[in-house]
Amino acid sequence: MKEKMRVLKVMNEVKDRMSLDEFALRVGLTSSQTLERIQELVDDGFMRKTEKGFGITEKGRNVLKLVTPVSEDMEFHFYTEIGENTGYSARSLEEFYELTKKIDVDSLEFHVSRGDFESWIREVFGESEFAEELSKIRKLQLKGENLREEILRTTETKFEFGNVFS
Repeated sequence: MKEKMRVLKVMNEVKDRMSLDEFALRVGLTSSQTLERIQELVDDGFMRKTEKGFGITEKGRNVLKLVTPVSEDMEFHFYTEIGENTGYSARSLEEFYELTKKIDVDSLEFHVSRGDFESWIREVFGESEFAEELSKIRKLQLKGENLREEILRTTETKFEFGNVFS
């Protein structure tokens, strides 16, 4: 998984054509390992073959958005109420997902009721569609583990977690 993510990140950073050897060097793999990871990414739908080489698909862009951390001043701080910081914060959507699994449900209820998650996701990541899905969860007024499960399910559906981390 880490090798595939490195290939995807480097592919996203590269702006000019380069040889496979140059690309593999940037990724930190051999040329044959790099080709194997690229083929796996194509098979998984994260990349596609183009006339000039390979390109990142929308699914690939989503996974990059998922794992790319934002600056510290943009991270999400979890509270249980105003002034009661849990000590947890998320700098990426992946961290948000992982913290949602373990954070106290009181914090989830606090932030969902205020629309904090949807605002952060819309403003920081530009994910209006995902923010709208979280808004729908707020309107359901779920509590406890039901709320946690719905946030996790919605996040998994949006970012296809099963395919990303397999």
